[in-house]
Order: sequence, then C-alpha cells, then structure tokens
Amino acid sequence: MEFSVSQLLESFADDKLFAPKLIEKKLGLADSEAASHRLQIALDALTRIGLLEKDKGRYRRLEGEALVVGKLRCSSRGFCFAIQESGSGDDIYIRESRLNSAWNGDRVLVKVTKDGMRRRSPEGEVRLILDRANPTLLATVKAVEEGYRAFPLDDRLSCPVELEADADHPDLSAAADCLVHLEMRRYPIGDRPALARIAAILGSDAESASDLELVRCKHNLPREFAAEAIAWGQGAQPTPTELVRRDLRREPAVALHNNLAFSLEPVAGGWQLAVHIPDVAACVPAGSELDAIAAERVRSFLFAGKGVPMLPPLPIFDGLEYPTVSVLFELDESGNTTAFAIEPTLISPYRLTEAAAQNLVSGQGDREPAIAKMLEALVALHPKLAAQRPDGFGLELPFPLSQEVDENPSGLPVERPGQTVTAAFREVLILANRAIGAHLVALDLPGVFRVQGPPDAADVNDWLRLLQCSGLSVPTDLEAVTLADLSGAMAQIQTLTDAHRRQILSYSLLGILPGGEYSRNKGNHFGLGIVDRAYAHAVDPANRYVDLLNQRLLHLVFTEGRDRRSSRSKDGVNLRDSRCHGQVSWSVLPSESERAFRQRIEALESKFNAQEALYRKALKDLDGLRKAEKMKPRIGQNFYGIVSSVLSYGFFVTLEDLLVEGLVHVSSLKDDWYELPQSGNRSRGKQPQTRLVGRRSGREYALGARIEVQVRSVDYYRQQIDLVATASLAAEAAENVDAVSEE
Repeated sequence: MEFSVSQLLESFADDKLFAPKLIEKKLGLADSEAASHRLQIALDALTRIGLLEKDKGRYRRLEGEALVVGKLRCSSRGFCFAIQESGSGDDIYIRESRLNSAWNGDRVLVKVTKDGMRRRSPEGEVRLILDRANPTLLATVKAVEEGYRAFPLDDRLSCPVELEADADHPDLSAAADCLVHLEMRRYPIGDRPALARIAAILGSDAESASDLELVRCKHNLPREFAAEAIAWGQGAQPTPTELVRRDLRREPAVALHNNLAFSLEPVAGGWQLAVHIPDVAACVPAGSELDAIAAERVRSFLFAGKGVPMLPPLPIFDGLEYPTVSVLFELDESGNTTAFAIEPTLISPYRLTEAAAQNLVSGQGDREPAIAKMLEALVALHPKLAAQRPDGFGLELPFPLSQEVDENPSGLPVERPGQTVTAAFREVLILANRAIGAHLVALDLPGVFRVQGPPDAADVNDWLRLLQCSGLSVPTDLEAVTLADLSGAMAQIQTLTDAHRRQILSYSLLGILPGGEYSRNKGNHFGLGIVDRAYAHAVDPANRYVDLLNQRLLHLVFTEGRDRRSSRSKDGVNLRDSRCHGQVSWSVLPSESERAFRQRIEALESKFNAQEALYRKALKDLDGLRKAEKMKPRIGQNFYGIVSSVLSYGFFVTLEDLLVEGLVHVSSLKDDWYELPQSGNRSRGKQPQTRLVGRRSGREYALGARIEVQVRSVDYYRQQIDLVATASLAAEAAENVDAVSEE
C-alpha cells in the first residue's frame, strides 16, 4: 500500500514519539524493505523541513511555523491560488516560481509570505505537497526532438510529461497524436520532469473515446476485474455457520433489481410487507479476497447501467433460490409500521425486470395473476409509505444517470416518468433502510449511518427567485432552509400549466442539494425528511461496502448477540424484533467483537465519504459529456429555453426537453451593451442578479424568461455549450440592414 504525506502526518497524535515500525503498522504498509525505505525517506524529509522531530530513532509531530492547509486552484493562464481548507481566510496567491512542483488540485501546506491588503490577495509559497490530485492523466502524445512527450488535456497542467515504454506499450510511436490515459510514475521535482507510463490508448481525440472511459480515466475509477477475482466470485458460497435461516421459499416474492425482492400480503387491519436483501455478508466473509476487493473499491461506479461494480458477479444470487436477510414489517391500514423483525432467510422469488413489472401493472404482457396483484398492491401502498416521511417528495426526470436503489445522491428519490412500480419499490427499500438504522441505534450497535445536511440558504434563495420570476409566490429571503420550504415550492411548481417549465424548475433543484455523507453517529437526512431518527444504507450490500458492513453487523447479532443481561437472568428478549427496543440495557455484542468492528469502520469512514464525493463528481462529469455529445450535431439549430441564472458576464439558459444548460455570453449580444442594472446605492455584486439590460435600447434578458437561442459551439471535453440569443441576432441583422440602407 502506498501512502501520502497527509496520511503520514495524520498518523502522529498527542505529541507522542512513534517508532518507524509502529508508523508502518498504522499506515498499513507491507512488511518489506522497500516500504520501510520509502517511509524512512519521507520521515527524514519531514524532519529536515521542521514538521517532525527525531528523538533516539523515534519521531513526533511539531507545530512548527504557521502553515495553512489548502487546495490549489489554477487557471489555464497560470494563475494559482491556495483555497484554504478551513473555509475561512482569503485565498492565497501562489506565483509559479513558488509552486515547488505542485499541480492544480493538489492539497498543500502553504506559508504566507506577504499579507493581503485592500483588494489584493495574500501571497505565499508551497512548503509541502500533502496529497497529489492527479495520479492519472488524460493527455495527447506528440513527437518531439527528444522522443515522445504527453501534453495534458487539462490546460491547467501546462508541463509536458516524459513517457516510459513498458511491456504493455513498448513502442511509444503507436501512441503518437493519440489521446492516452497516463499513470504517473514521478511528479516533477527539481530539474527532473514528470514521468508516466501509458495505461491505455483511447483514440485520436476526446470525442473518439467513450464518455464512460473518459470519466473512468479522468477520475481514476476502478477498472475491470482480473480473471482471478472473477473466479472467486463464481465460487462464492455462504460460509458454514450454525445460523438457522427461516425458510420462505414457498412464500410468493418478486425480485426486481439487484436481486432485491419483496413480498406483500393484505391482512386484517393492514399489511405484511417483507424486503429481502441478498445476504452478501454470508458469501463474502471479512478478510477474504473478495472482501479486500470490496474494501478497496468501497462502492460500485455504475452510470445508467454501465460501469464497474464493487464486486465481481456472484452467481449464487442468480439461482432459483438464494440466502437473504429479510426485514419483515407489520403495517397498519395507513402504512405505518407497527412492528418489524430482521431475520436470516432463504427465498425463491419470481424474477421480473422493472420494465416487465411496469407492463404487468399497466395490463400489458402475460399476466401472472398473483404477481400482478402483488405489484398493484405495492403501487397502491406507495403514497401511504411516502406519507410517513414528513414533507418528503420525489422527482421525475427523463434520464437520471444514478443507479442507486434507494435515494439519489442528491438525497431525493428520483424516477423516470411513469415508473410507478420502481418508485413504489424504492420507497419500500428506503423504509427497510430506516428500520435497520433504527434497530442498530436501539441495540446501541456501531453501525454506519447516512446523513445529509440542509442546502445553503443562498443557493435555495437563488432557486426560489427563479420560481418567483416564473410567476410563483414563494419567499426569497430564507435564513435557514427546511424540507417543508422545498416541498411547498415543489407543490407550487406542479400547478404550472407549462410542462417544460415544470420540468426545468424541478430539475434545477438537484443542483443545490448537498451530497449525503456517512457517519458513525446517527443524524438528520434532509432529503428524506428524517429528523432525530436513524437512517442507514443496508439494502445494497453487493454495490456499497457500507451496506455490506451493516449487514455483517446484523450477522453478529444473529450469531453472537446476547439476549439478556447475564446468564443468570431468567427472561431474554428477541434481538431480531423491534419489540425489544427500549428493553435492552446491556452490551449486545461481546466486547472484543464490538471493538474490532468499531475500529474497522473508524478506519474506513473517511474513505467512504471520499469515494462518495468522487462518485458524485464522476456522475456530474458523465452527465456533462453526454449533454455535450447530444448538442454537438445540433450546432446551428434553434431551441427554446428558460433563463436559469443571470451573471455579469452573461446568462445561462436551460433548453426545453433536453435539460441542457448553455451560456449566452454578453460578448455575443452584438445589438447593445448589456449590463446588470444599478439599484439605488447598492453595488451590482451585492443585489440579486435577475436581468441584463441593454444600455441604449433598454432591451432586457430576465431570469425565468422563455427565449429562443441558437447553439453556437460545443466544447466536448470541457462540457461547455455556447449559445446566442436569436433576438440579438435578429436585432443585429436589422441594424446592419438599416446601416446599409443609409449608405
């Protein structure tokens, strides 16, 4: 395992001295001479610059001089700033000569060399690179006098990269004038340039490579599995234990997605609902080869059905019957949960694709009466279950990329229009997550919980201002945002008669919601309206390592859980049933098992959230590439859209039907000089920006206005779409005609 300087520094704590061998263990380094040598080089370097102190062969962290932790943000013109990680303080300008080989995106320690004054930023120099942001690069290979060099596609990385031939690519001339994916071997240091190997030749340019491959390379996402890993998956079977499974093979069940299944039966006074989750924990034991793969990847990276999963295929779950962990609900007539139990089970479900299930409910296809009846009951139950989430709501979008089985990365349930079965099944899975989260908290178990904070009030007010400019009566001065605020606004959007505007306003909400995070402590989940209750991801253990860990925790309860305070206690409780909540006042798990599990999730918590952030970035990139690809053949065509934001340099327009956003730059408005209007004594930058006004003609482009635009150009790799307002083109043409007539 490699390590970064940041990880090395974080391994020191409490002003204690640590021996190199102990540091190796903390970093999880292999017990090898090479690993020890690399660590010793790093320790010596940090000692020389005053961040560590050496005392009799052991090391401790020093506070040293005042240094600022920041992330480098550079422009294509070479201007670089360190954005302070604390969120407070000014951005620090770093001259090119003071970068000390740091690249755009790197996490760095910066020493401030000159204080800021008036409108000038403080200046500084990079003292240490904590984390490199570019372990891989997309670049174009060119033949030069010295041989072949790679030039990064990202123009914020201006330095050429030397290439080394290897067994996979022994002839570098084969990559000449091609787009390649590079793996960094050495970053620039002193007079030595950066060095890399070619991981893959992608094509002649960015547009010739697949969008998924570009995103995978850009973000260094996991690649396909080795043959050995696939063989491990093929042979995966439940680990032999004394665990007795409840046999539900004769009970009707429907498997819809990722081998997730449900059962639903009306009973006197309500419903019996079961959610059957594939028991991946039984087939991928902790410490196994498959577990190591899953822990390294943390999650699947799947986009609209494509990508790389966390685990290789596990055929055991494709058979007629397979092991599951089932959440068995008792619901009243209103859909409220009166009780639930979590049991290890065995099921034999009826398999349907989501499309086939929707056809059954719609009266199409070959009807299986019992299955069709169960699906219809599920759809009927959906609004009752959704009502259990106060102020909760979902979105319908024509082409969502995310493949999450529960909520979207935005925190909301998102569906394609008309997918009533999928929407109802998603609500059932969210209910199962809520039940498992509540059970972990009630038993005081060290689970991993999903939390989400509220969106930034300024962003929400900007969105509400767009709604207000669309004729809706909404407040635009919120100081704190609640889900009820957004739910009320969404209800107003649904009253609009213009379907295109409804879709655009709903879609624009996704951009302001923060991503969810994982935590060892329960917390609120804004998008689902969960307050002061626990919510845990647990229904997709084949695609999220968090779900797999939570399932393993349930297994510990099944096999090691103590159902009474001591062996002398006469009566115990059923640890699998929610009726035990409030009755357990002892440690359910043996101390050694609980301590080991807690240490495991503590070690992985930051990695969970780093991979979640990476997934959201990759999802956004892929969405941008696909929109750019969609617009490339439409250059020169006209479309109608809604002005979705107004800035000093232009305004953005979201196109109807396509949900593609492009920029109309002020420089393209040739018929007049357009600017933000003054309002009293307030400066332009402080007031809400809702319109650009022509200085001479008074013509304006206002937030929320429906206008016609023409696609001028598309930059595929940068995902930039430039538009021009057709009204401006027409006005400019008319003025040109008048000018010619006067001549």
